[in-house]
Amino acid sequence: MSKKLICSLFLVFFNIFGISPAFSACEDAAGPAVNWAKCDFTGIDLKNKDLSNAVLTSAIFNNADLSGAILENADLNFARLENARFDGARMNNSRLVAVKAQGASFKNAELEGSRLSRSELANADFTGARADGANFYDAKLQSAIFTGARLTKSTFERSRLSRANFNDSKLIQSVFRQARLQETSFNKADLTRAVLDEADCRDADFTQADLTKASFREAKIEESIFTGALLGDTTWSNYKRCRASSVGECQ
Repeated sequence: MSKKLICSLFLVFFNIFGISPAFSACEDAAGPAVNWAKCDFTGIDLKNKDLSNAVLTSAIFNNADLSGAILENADLNFARLENARFDGARMNNSRLVAVKAQGASFKNAELEGSRLSRSELANADFTGARADGANFYDAKLQSAIFTGARLTKSTFERSRLSRANFNDSKLIQSVFRQARLQETSFNKADLTRAVLDEADCRDADFTQADLTKASFREAKIEESIFTGALLGDTTWSNYKRCRASSVGECQ
């Protein structure tokens, strides 16, 4: 049977049953629920566009500008977003699993409940982002910037965060279990009840961080800096519970 005949029969089947096959149409205008799967939009300007519920799976947006765009509930799984800009974008509950977004900018973006697990985000900038409940499981975030970000109850389990910057960020009840945090900076960050069990925190800087009731069970904390850090009821790497009055040193 020829390929042409097969295609014809396929279309007849869909017409008989009133079903429309879902193909991505790269020429379609930007809009809610647009299907741009696997489309190449390198360098495109989509500032302030409404792309909520859009299907952008495996699409290419390298060097694109999506500042201020609405991407809530959008599917960007496996997309390429190198050096793309999402500054101020609304991306709550979006899916960015396994994206390649090295050097991308998410300054002041909304990413609450979004999934960024197993993504490549080295040197990405999340300054001022609001990402409560976001999932960065097993993500590559070397030298990423989270200064002043809100990341309450977010997950960074098994992520690679060496030399990342979390200064002044809110990380209440966030999870860094088995994360690589070598030389990572948490100056004045709020890590109340955070979980850093089995994390590699060697040479990490927790100066003046709030680590009240945080947990470092079996974490590597050699050469870590805790100057002025609040360690009340913190669980230390050797399972010792720090005194409520502990500051800078677990007593």
